[in-house]
Amino acid sequence: MATRARHRSTLTEAQMREFFRLVKGADTVELKLTVPDTDHRSAVRELGMDPLNAQIRQVFFFDTPGLDLNKAGVVARARRIQGKGGDTVVKLRPVEPDQLSKELRRSPSVGVEVDAMPGGFVCSASYKGTCGVDEPRAVAAGTAAIRSLFSKAQRAFYSEHAPDGLALDDLGVLGPITLLKLRFSIPEFRQPMVAEMWFYPDGSRILELSTKCAPNEAFQVATEARLALQGRGISLSGEQQTKTKTALEHFAGLLKPA
Repeated sequence: MATRARHRSTLTEAQMREFFRLVKGADTVELKLTVPDTDHRSAVRELGMDPLNAQIRQVFFFDTPGLDLNKAGVVARARRIQGKGGDTVVKLRPVEPDQLSKELRRSPSVGVEVDAMPGGFVCSASYKGTCGVDEPRAVAAGTAAIRSLFSKAQRAFYSEHAPDGLALDDLGVLGPITLLKLRFSIPEFRQPMVAEMWFYPDGSRILELSTKCAPNEAFQVATEARLALQGRGISLSGEQQTKTKTALEHFAGLLKPA
């Protein structure tokens, strides 16, 4: 099984070899950076981000009070997207790309991606689907079943990797959590960038900057991104937080044990 690197400022030589091995088997690479809390305002200003251009999203996760699904390396999620509708995903991470079947890799609904941030990386496989914009709300209200959000193929993918005996409808709803997503660009960096601000129930926030690229461009794009962000005074040495893990931990305590 693919390893998840610890979040340090730099990777060891062994971790670098592991990273590039995984990248060779991936479809895409997403480079991510968590901006320290104290730098949120300055980052928005220095990168010229306009909050009025951001898109509102709501994210619903599904798991048990003990986060048994997450502990098994599986994430089930639905989203409501302003002006677009809804989507769903069953994600497996970490994953070894060469252990996925050829049939699965050929599916247009499946993507293998390496997420990388300063000092850490993880490879994941996502089985994506769509849903109506109001369907996640119905599930959260208890008027629709969780399984109704996911396609037959997604449910099969879930059953193959979830803990034995843990069906989709055995899970609870964690969330929703509200976030703002903004696509933007800066002249000195050739790739489009994305900023996401996640708002947690305790009043805390995570601001993440990211950009996607093809696997064979990962090293070059990472270098260019580092130079561009440092040139605008963005710290690359802050503690890196994962949005999903933080959300799951916040909401899990609100679920009533079965």
